[in-house]
Amino acid sequence: MNSRLKITLLALLGCSLITEHSLLLTSASAAPKLNVLHIVSDDLCARLGCYGDPMVKSPNIDRLAARGVKFDRAYCQFPLCNPSRASFMTGLRPDTTKVYENATQFRKNVPDAVSLPQSFQKAGYSVARVGKLYHYGVPTQIGTDGLDDHVSWEKVVNPRGRDIDDLNMIEVLTLADGKATTKKAAELKDTGGTLSWLAAEGADADQTDGKGAAAAIALLEERAKDTKPFYLAVGFYRPHTPYIAPKKWFEMYPRDQIKVPKVPANLTELFPAPALGTHRPAELAMSDDLKRLALQAYHASTSFMDARVGEVLDALDRLKLTDKTIVVFHSDHGYHLGEKNLWQKMSIFEESARVPLIIAVPGNKQNGKVCLAPVELVDLHKTLTELAGIVADSKTEGHSLRALVENPKAKWDHAAFSQVTRGTLYNLTTNATENKGKRGIMGRSLRTERWRYTEWDESRAGAELYDHDNDPGEWKNLATDPKHAKTVAELKAKLHAGGK
Repeated sequence: MNSRLKITLLALLGCSLITEHSLLLTSASAAPKLNVLHIVSDDLCARLGCYGDPMVKSPNIDRLAARGVKFDRAYCQFPLCNPSRASFMTGLRPDTTKVYENATQFRKNVPDAVSLPQSFQKAGYSVARVGKLYHYGVPTQIGTDGLDDHVSWEKVVNPRGRDIDDLNMIEVLTLADGKATTKKAAELKDTGGTLSWLAAEGADADQTDGKGAAAAIALLEERAKDTKPFYLAVGFYRPHTPYIAPKKWFEMYPRDQIKVPKVPANLTELFPAPALGTHRPAELAMSDDLKRLALQAYHASTSFMDARVGEVLDALDRLKLTDKTIVVFHSDHGYHLGEKNLWQKMSIFEESARVPLIIAVPGNKQNGKVCLAPVELVDLHKTLTELAGIVADSKTEGHSLRALVENPKAKWDHAAFSQVTRGTLYNLTTNATENKGKRGIMGRSLRTERWRYTEWDESRAGAELYDHDNDPGEWKNLATDPKHAKTVAELKAKLHAGGK
């Protein structure tokens, strides 16, 4: 073959490859963008069937896990509604938003933040919210906007159900003559944040979450007729206290089959005082029977919420949107159910910091797999935008989980960071409060695949180290054990470096 012919053939081959590459690019760019359905539960710990709980019935979240990647070690940045939601909805850590309580709307501190739904709006998506995504108080602010971020949404639905009308009927944990008991809410002035429950009359559809699911389905039906891609965020209220669900859900959990966590008599000797700083007198005084009532109600509201998730997923199937929609499900933080005599949130033990997280991407060959890498809710902003093929704001923090979605065993060098305050009116600037000179402190915790390392007030108020390979319940604090001095030093350096 002469040289001129070789050159001609090579030129033709090059043109062919360029043309083929151009066609692939054109095809990829012409492909319709994936929708995003973002479902958030309120105060849900990883007590679900798909997370190995032998009692809790969660068939709908379980089936989502079966067609998505389940993250077994996912963690919130702050185990309280407002700070956590401000963080994962903006992709900014609490030390950036400066939101550490339930009163501050994040734009007061970061007015130019670009929220997750704003990123989708900028990419041409239709964006809507149903229920609680940003913080508002449950139950008193249900049906309102609360601390919502209005610029995040094009359309908003604030459902309100009969659970609000029934609030005076709920049973509220209280302390009377040194004994824990319950009283009807109508007898009490303030029930906010207290363990409380009600086995309600009426149908599922009458409850706020029932109405929220119906509103989400209606929006999906609208979107199914539109060629524009959508980001739909659906925030359910249960199992947040008051644990309200129709009676049939309570009947699924006979109290005589419910096990109460065992707590050693020397509990307070095992941990630094701030670690147990959310103990409440009425909760400490609860009998085992009262604990079983609370656990029954929490599990009932979890299963009730799971059924609402199922209704939305069924609609996605019926409308033939499942193969076009990324679905992510998670909670805002974890929840204690009597472990270490702790209830609810605001601790950085595993039960309170860890969250269920499932990401289902159509066509992903890894769907049904489990990821054991430590990940964070702050990662969701970069993750969902990258999975949808759009760009997050340059100031967004965290790390995209796309590599783990596509390969749950991919190399992952990042730890998960959680933090919490002790003492009211905490002020990071002065590191002090105006509360009679008392000084608030911050607890900071780091989670790797094996270890949890925690410092209270930079170790001045105590430190903790737990080996999850041998102590998943976090009972044996190894922080002062000389055998683990090297591990403590390494984790301390990582903790102080933050999630960079």
